Amino acid sequence: MLIPRVRLGSSGVEIAPIGVGTWAWGERRYWGYETEFTSADVVDAFVESTDAGLDFFDTAEVYADGESERILGYMARRRGGALVLASKFGLTPGRDARSVPHALAMTLRRLGVPRLDLYQIHWPDRAVASIDSLMERLADAVDAGKVRAVGVSNFGAEEMRAAHAALARRGVPLASNQVRYSLLDRSVETNGVLDACRELGVTLLAYSPLAQGLLSGKYDANHFPTGPRAGHAEFRRDNRVLAESLVRTMREVGSAHGGRPPEQVALAWLRARPGVVPIAGAKTGAQARLNAGAIDLALSVAEVETLDRASVAWLAPLG
Repeated sequence: MLIPRVRLGSSGVEIAPIGVGTWAWGERRYWGYETEFTSADVVDAFVESTDAGLDFFDTAEVYADGESERILGYMARRRGGALVLASKFGLTPGRDARSVPHALAMTLRRLGVPRLDLYQIHWPDRAVASIDSLMERLADAVDAGKVRAVGVSNFGAEEMRAAHAALARRGVPLASNQVRYSLLDRSVETNGVLDACRELGVTLLAYSPLAQGLLSGKYDANHFPTGPRAGHAEFRRDNRVLAESLVRTMREVGSAHGGRPPEQVALAWLRARPGVVPIAGAKTGAQARLNAGAIDLALSVAEVETLDRASVAWLAPLG
């Protein structure tokens, strides 16, 4: 199957229409690495993703304290060929915009690459660093040939406009804004972020597109994950009850396409949004195959509208 390509904003970086999230790779406390899944499972997830044509992998320096970057880099080097690697800089205590060059150097070292395809600010914190100062450092990295494209993450509409304007003064486009977006969190449609992305020509990278597994249908009002993940907003009992009805609708939509599972319907719904690319986490080969299977699932206008109506309660943020 010929995989379509998507350009990140107006940058020169092109990716497959579904990204692979690697937050869980190496993360023991939150995701249960080496207890609930193994390093061999992660290798399978990587291989299944690349074999299916998925080439865009998103990580961050804070994921498992850099272990996610190391694991991804190791496998990318062993595989060879062209992959698109993205990572993020975090504004943690004691760090401001001046920390970007060193942090980028460490990310490149862990990944084992001379240049990063997409470098993102993980979250804004104007009390620590101005958006202008952060964008200056990222533009410097582009000029130095260490970064191909610049993105942000968890930026509101006005913060994104400020980043876009600061980069434009340096002749660098803002390629992407990575934010939470799924059938269970559609707040970007009402808080101005999606509109700003479309106005500015910025790709919206949708993280947590399966709401940390709640949209898989594995969890219901009486069954949910244990450990730290159980405390996340998605798994509040009222959200689980409401999600059961939504998942039933997703299964009905999937049944019209040969019994496609809810995960693929959720990803296809996001892909039907212009300018949106979902980033789906994969801890195992089975999950990676499931995610990649959404590439050839095209929902009709009527099916998208059905899902819109079924998920209207999540136009406001989860809480």
